[in-house]
Amino acid sequence: MAEALLRIAGLKVSYGGIQAVKGIDLEVMPGELVALIGANGAGKTTTLKAITGSLGWAGGDVSYQGASIRGVGAHRLVERGLAMVPEGRGVFARMTITENLLMGAYTRRDSAGITEDVERMFGIFPRLKERAGQLAGTMSGGEQQMLAMARALMSRPTLLLLDEPSMGLSPIMVNTVFEVVRTVAAQGVTILLVEQNARLALQAAQRGYVMDSGLIVMHDQAARMLDDPRVRAAYLGEADDA
Repeated sequence: MAEALLRIAGLKVSYGGIQAVKGIDLEVMPGELVALIGANGAGKTTTLKAITGSLGWAGGDVSYQGASIRGVGAHRLVERGLAMVPEGRGVFARMTITENLLMGAYTRRDSAGITEDVERMFGIFPRLKERAGQLAGTMSGGEQQMLAMARALMSRPTLLLLDEPSMGLSPIMVNTVFEVVRTVAAQGVTILLVEQNARLALQAAQRGYVMDSGLIVMHDQAARMLDDPRVRAAYLGEADDA
């Protein structure tokens, strides 16, 4: 059996006197797209921040590629193939689209490969190519989300963490973003997706986890979760007819 690419074991995270994550277990296998869903404040973003080291752990461990990443700096994780697209996108507003993409490759030294990957990003995100010289801060929210995803992909990640990629976007742009998520997954990038739009997340994923009040309360194959009455009632906005 394949080794998990990412394994979270008993992870606890506290900040501001609050235990936001209360001892969770979660695995992502190579090549999977795994969705982590749940209500606002459930601890989903906190979990991603703990993985990348921007929040410390009160207990438990996180392993990536078979080794603990406790205390490993974010730039070292990027060098090892773990990248994150944060909630709120976080593009460099006063840099052009092309400059933002190049910032995503800051850990790399293969200039020819970087140039090729810029063109590859323009192929995946045609709207970015149309506006390559535009300042990122002047783009729409959806365009900035595409740029944030493209910038993360410039590091050639093995594992991509996506935090609420559909937040604040129009329905048309949400569908576009999820098409890109599926495309990236089909190209072999392993993805852990945190997303409030539970239906779209589970439709895109192979497996899903439900987080509630800092705990994992359910995990299963995504297709089964879409049919589960509890998930449908709590996260898909469907009342139980029974």
